[in-house]
Amino acid sequence: MDKRILFTLALGAMSQVFAHAWEPKGDKIKTVWAEQVTPENVWQSYPRPQLQRAEWINLNGLWKYAVTDQNTPRKDVSFEGEILVPFAIESSLSGVQKTFLPTDKLWYQREFTLNPSWKNKSTILHFGAVDYECQVWVNNRLAGTHKGGNNPFSFDITRFLKKSGPQSIEVAVTDPTDTESISRGKQQLNQEGIWYTPVSGIWQTVWLEAVDKTYIRQVLPSTDIEKKSVKLNFDIAGAKGNEEVKIEVLDDGKVIRTVEQKLRDAIEIDVPDAALWSPESPKLYHLNISLSNGGRVLDQVKSYFALRKVDVRKDECGYNRICLNNQPIFQYGPLDQGWWPDGLLTPPSEEAMLWDMVQLKKMGFNMIRKHIKVEPEQYYYYADSLGLMMWQDMVSGFATSRKKEEHVNPSATADWNAPEEHTRQWQKEMFEMIDRLRFYPCITTWVVFNEGWGQHNTVEIVNKVIKYDDTRLINGVTGWTDRGVGDMYDVHNYPVTSMILPENNGNRISVLGEFGGYGWAIKEHIWNPNMRNWGYKNIDGAMALIDSYGRLLYDLETLIAQGLSAAVYTQTTDVEGEVNGLITYDRKVTKIPEGLLHLMHNRLYEITPVNAVTLIADSQNGSKNTRLVGVNGQELKMTSLPFECSPRSTIVSEATFNVDKGFNHLSLWLNVAGEAKVWLNGVEVFAQEAKQTRQYNQYNISDYSRYLRKGSNLLKIEVKDSKKMRFDYGLRAY
Repeated sequence: MDKRILFTLALGAMSQVFAHAWEPKGDKIKTVWAEQVTPENVWQSYPRPQLQRAEWINLNGLWKYAVTDQNTPRKDVSFEGEILVPFAIESSLSGVQKTFLPTDKLWYQREFTLNPSWKNKSTILHFGAVDYECQVWVNNRLAGTHKGGNNPFSFDITRFLKKSGPQSIEVAVTDPTDTESISRGKQQLNQEGIWYTPVSGIWQTVWLEAVDKTYIRQVLPSTDIEKKSVKLNFDIAGAKGNEEVKIEVLDDGKVIRTVEQKLRDAIEIDVPDAALWSPESPKLYHLNISLSNGGRVLDQVKSYFALRKVDVRKDECGYNRICLNNQPIFQYGPLDQGWWPDGLLTPPSEEAMLWDMVQLKKMGFNMIRKHIKVEPEQYYYYADSLGLMMWQDMVSGFATSRKKEEHVNPSATADWNAPEEHTRQWQKEMFEMIDRLRFYPCITTWVVFNEGWGQHNTVEIVNKVIKYDDTRLINGVTGWTDRGVGDMYDVHNYPVTSMILPENNGNRISVLGEFGGYGWAIKEHIWNPNMRNWGYKNIDGAMALIDSYGRLLYDLETLIAQGLSAAVYTQTTDVEGEVNGLITYDRKVTKIPEGLLHLMHNRLYEITPVNAVTLIADSQNGSKNTRLVGVNGQELKMTSLPFECSPRSTIVSEATFNVDKGFNHLSLWLNVAGEAKVWLNGVEVFAQEAKQTRQYNQYNISDYSRYLRKGSNLLKIEVKDSKKMRFDYGLRAY
């Protein structure tokens, strides 16, 4: 045969091989880390930092897959290709990128070979997370089932294993996404607004480990900063009652304390020269733990802990504050949703995930609100190591078709009357999340319900969480429909700042759980140019964003002084059609320089509390006040505020007030909608479009405090082209 023909045939055969090789799919924007992903290097780090063993096998990589209808029996499944685990089938990095419907079933299959040294040990099969419901077979025998898309689960598969040779795992997954009332977070079949591409199937690491019949199932540290000690709470599987434990406490690799004794459920250890964990000094102590019986070592694990305390205390002005290690600390951080253009809920790599967190630290944030997502456990270890405090949301959800019923209205007097089956499953998943993550000291707050999504039995459930973990603060309801329970009164206010004043918050902490959301769409870094790319306030250009964001931080300063204890800016990165991130979705552009952000943020941590004086009373506490008001050019007359205004009106109001001393800070509170202008003694001190929200918006006009004069002062406000609104305003000073 002609050599040229042979060469052509060889090229054709090679092209067929490469045509079926794994590669990212789709034409959407991608991160630089996506370009480095291969089936051989994908997510190879040990997946459980809180309890590490030497003997384990990573099962990430290429698995066979198939999509069938839900009625297809397992014996009839014909695998159609390969999928890269741990990326969801809808993602680019899965190598598949298919829409997966609630009527579908997703099948996985792969083989593995055990290490011969595992022969006389138990083998545990772990899944980091599978969305949403699955069945698992090992060597054609059902090993177990699991329901819930956000938490890890495991099966002891020892009895299903063959003595030698290849072993087979098969997984079948169904996922109703938003067609049912499940904990699906931001996933929605119809992507729009704040709702993103669904994530179905395996989306966190799959792995095996070998253990003895008796082994350490969990070590949970609890620390006492006053006693400078750590109490290690042990959960031992298969304990006979005569086990011994050896514990080494290490500081920077050096053993500083060794304890050897009979195993008890809890062992308390003094920590010499103890250093406390904080954002400025995130001190971690490491542990080597050995479990034995009669001199035979049964288990050896590595772990760690940090000495820190979180609670609520009153500051010198009587405001309830978040405290770390007995000292008030203002928590400021971004809403962090943890979405990626190439991996969706799964970061393309550990390095990529860490990069996000390092950027936030460089920007001067000391906290992250992990929004409607549970991350791989390495994430929380990174936060512990970097000194980033964490608010961890429970993953909320509701059925889109039943949104009117299940998404509780902000003014609703009653919660959703959830079926017993739903609340049982939802609470099971929530407490599983807490059990898994309570180890990590970075987590200072559990957030139970978000913006009324599936909100039910609020008082009962929040009180259960308070009782379940008394080492953290509990934010029962973030935004929306407060029920008077939990440590925080949390409001969401877009785009500007607000809070519930301490005198109105039911003796709780006042926090601003979401605000900002300024959107700047950078053309070359947009997920989908054909969809609505939006922010809560659209910005055009870097200077405009810096100006607007700087103004927000300036407004925060007067709130912090008056009792605000935490604020969460929306958000870390753009996500699909939301372009309100500080970083683009592909992580290639940081919209405001990190150093500038760090300087701006540092001011927030140095503000001292004050008792502000009310110069003009508003009705935030439910009271009524009278002011001179004129509507559409009519003469000003005394009117009770707040009052309802018709659309497209022009409202003018004046208020006189007396001061007998100078003030350096002025806090303007507006409950208006439209183009607003405010004059203080004839000087324009405020001019911008104001949006009416459920709370009064607050603006810092301290740079005009020099126009106050002793004796009588006049404040004038004008709102043009207003929407329908309840008109009111107030002024506070210190």
